[in-house]
Amino acid sequence: MSNHTHRYDWPSRDLLACLHLRHLLLILPVIALLLALPLSAQSTPAAPAQTGTIQGTVFDFTNEPLPEATVMLKGPIGAPRSFVTKDDGTFRFPNVTAGLVYKITVTAEGMSDWSSSVTVEAGQTTTVNDVRLRIAASERAVTVGYSSTEVATQQFIEEVKHQRILGLIPNMYVVYEPHPEPLTTKRKFELAYKSLTGPGFFARASVSASIQQAANSLDYPQGSRGYGDRFGAALAGSASEGLIGNAILPSLLHQDPRYFYQGTGTNMSRARHAIFAPFVCKGDNGKSQPNYSTWGGVLISASLANTYYPTSNRGAGMVFKDFGTGMALHVASSLAQEFILGKLTKRAKHD
Repeated sequence: MSNHTHRYDWPSRDLLACLHLRHLLLILPVIALLLALPLSAQSTPAAPAQTGTIQGTVFDFTNEPLPEATVMLKGPIGAPRSFVTKDDGTFRFPNVTAGLVYKITVTAEGMSDWSSSVTVEAGQTTTVNDVRLRIAASERAVTVGYSSTEVATQQFIEEVKHQRILGLIPNMYVVYEPHPEPLTTKRKFELAYKSLTGPGFFARASVSASIQQAANSLDYPQGSRGYGDRFGAALAGSASEGLIGNAILPSLLHQDPRYFYQGTGTNMSRARHAIFAPFVCKGDNGKSQPNYSTWGGVLISASLANTYYPTSNRGAGMVFKDFGTGMALHVASSLAQEFILGKLTKRAKHD
């Protein structure tokens, strides 16, 4: 029997080395993949912000775009946002958080408020339609012992006292008050009297006579005598038209002889309002109606001119010519009130 003892190394070192190497080769790709994942995450672009845009156009009651209206956007989170509409009535709110319900409120001077709810989807533009503001209803507190006649009197006194072009020249036949009371018959005659006795009345007649003198209009002679005749004719024509068209007929027909300043809306809507003013007036009942007072005042004044114009300048043709000229001057005066004199006139206290 042999005394040698056999020693077995199981598993052998060579075999273990092979197994370790094999496992390492299998693990390395997994390690490389795990190391690459953070790099891939870093190189992936950030997800786009979940926002959208809300826009729209504000119109007035005549379907004209309304500039300078205030649009408020309020949501469940974040501070409210505001936007003043541009000349074309448009507004736009970019970067609005998507998926939330927002409330839009539109306000403008002299107009009723408009509001609605709106949501926006991510990356989309939502257009708000049918944003139309109507004229605000007159809201007056009823006070015991304070009648509408007293309100009208106070408004009249303030207009006559404060409305001055450049703070100097009276500008009484225009209304800036958004909710004016109608004039009484007494006030209509008082307003006509103040207009026909003020310095502006004589200044207008002087300018008219000078223009006619330069153009050799009417068959009056040149020189100081001719200017005097033309100046007298201009005074007579303005006095008859002012008294009849601004006091007598408005009192009989219950119409308001003043120009009602619009001041808001597009230039087109304001121009249209001014151009139609000599043809459509406001009645004492607050409703629009044909401006018979202005038409009658101009036509009767042109007819009376037949009594003092030179013989060669009389007749029906001259009457209708003066009527057309008079109406054109009324249109020009309304446009001047709307776009020029409104900026130069110092307003009454209530404006």
